[in-house]
Amino acid sequence: MSQAHPVPRHSDFRARVDAIGTERQPVLVIDNFLTHAETLVDFAATHAQFNSADANYPGVRAPAPGAYLQAFRTHLAELIYETFGLMAKDIVGAQADFSMVVTPPANLRPLQRIPHYDSNKSSELAAVHFLCGAEQGGTDFYRHRSTGFEFVDQDRRATYKQAVDRDVAEKGMPPLAYMQGDTQLFERIASYPAAFNRLLVYRCTSLHSGNIASDFSFDPNPRTGRLTLNTFIFCR
Repeated sequence: MSQAHPVPRHSDFRARVDAIGTERQPVLVIDNFLTHAETLVDFAATHAQFNSADANYPGVRAPAPGAYLQAFRTHLAELIYETFGLMAKDIVGAQADFSMVVTPPANLRPLQRIPHYDSNKSSELAAVHFLCGAEQGGTDFYRHRSTGFEFVDQDRRATYKQAVDRDVAEKGMPPLAYMQGDTQLFERIASYPAAFNRLLVYRCTSLHSGNIASDFSFDPNPRTGRLTLNTFIFCR
């Protein structure tokens, strides 16, 4: 993946924008993102050094090659500006990492058992690029039942935390399991199955979770497990 010549867009590149839930938050859905996307799997399997992620992610991560972010910018910048109402001057940085879910349900922290947001800044974006098939589970979006919130920005943060604390006090801790559809506290509003070379881009404030089935294998092999490339776009 040359720095001078970014990975080409797939010849069957397809993009659409969904407005999900009652709050109509945008999700940019791209199928067939990059040509020869299997070379990213090869890179992850042969070169990536996976390490434990931050406390919120139930698995391991490794930095993506620099050319990946170059391709991301080259092929998606205009779509992202148009979809999310951003301009180039708003963006101050980006980070992309290979990610693999490997934490069994028995070891999940409480916040890993409910949908999450990645940032309270509504200008910031997250993306998940699936380098695996549908059998590995996709990404779902949720509404918090007691508040009706489908996203949590800075203005909603305190209210949301108080409501979740109240939910837990009244109904107990969430079970030792990954999210997979509706629960007492959350309602699923959109579901995107994994598909090889599919990319989702959404606001970091949107409540979302990986859809990890009860029979998930937690395979740590990038060639056969739930390999994704997760990108975060940071804004001023």
